[in-house]
Amino acid sequence: MKKAKVPVIIGTIILIFGIIFHLQGQSVIGPKSSFMYSNPDWITYGTQIVIVGIIIVAVGVGINIIKKN
Repeated sequence: MKKAKVPVIIGTIILIFGIIFHLQGQSVIGPKSSFMYSNPDWITYGTQIVIVGIIIVAVGVGINIIKKN
């Protein structure tokens, strides 16, 4: 496994968790007993986590493009 693929994989995992947290905050998924369920704070947290995941994926893709040249 190339080292440049690690940020893409980690960023994708973070991105998925951010989407899950965002949807739980909106009461779309998850158990009703969760502290995140129907909590507006987690809508914001999830969005922020998604943005961080996108940035990490973009950095990983950028590293892959630079290493190919």
